[in-house]
Amino acid sequence: MLRLYKTPWLLKKLMPGYTWHREVQGKVLYLTFDDGPIPEVTPWVLEVLEKYNAKATFFCVGDNVAKHPEVARQVLAQGHRLANHTYNHLKGWQTPLQQYLENTKMCQQEVEKLQPHAPKLFRPPYGRITGKQAQKLREEYELVMWDVLTNDYDQNLSPEACLRQSIKSTQSGSIIVFHDSLKAKQNLMYALPRYVAHLTSLGYTFDTL
Repeated sequence: MLRLYKTPWLLKKLMPGYTWHREVQGKVLYLTFDDGPIPEVTPWVLEVLEKYNAKATFFCVGDNVAKHPEVARQVLAQGHRLANHTYNHLKGWQTPLQQYLENTKMCQQEVEKLQPHAPKLFRPPYGRITGKQAQKLREEYELVMWDVLTNDYDQNLSPEACLRQSIKSTQSGSIIVFHDSLKAKQNLMYALPRYVAHLTSLGYTFDTL
């Protein structure tokens, strides 16, 4: 099975209206977590990040924020950022434009109850979004993709391979995707602390988007 860990440069060139990485001076990385917040995984992620003084951006499913506002508040209390991942984790290619925009708006309303004045960041679930959806959302949001996909949600992927390939694909300015979800939990719990420890030992710092 072919897994992409590093986003190909050609894809970035063909889709220039998206943020794939940040141009940085020095050794700075951008950890992101998709699909939470949930009490079974997100607080553990926060413990790991706190241990290494690493900051991250959490692309939240709005329904999870509504169900678990205390977990979302904990994310903010520790200096991280909340961002938009639609209310119901919609597949953009299979969702009509107006429904997709309304669902994104619902998520943003939940995020702004807790984080009212931050820049608006949006990541399409599965990375799948139509041109019209992107065009409309770009009027309000920075559309954030990724440079490194850990594939932690892939239950056929060994934790060791998840870690090894993620480290191999990382460079300064990378935006890295992990998932604070039940599906990713096994690989996440192995790979995340080792990933952060290794990159920290090499002199990298982790910042919010």
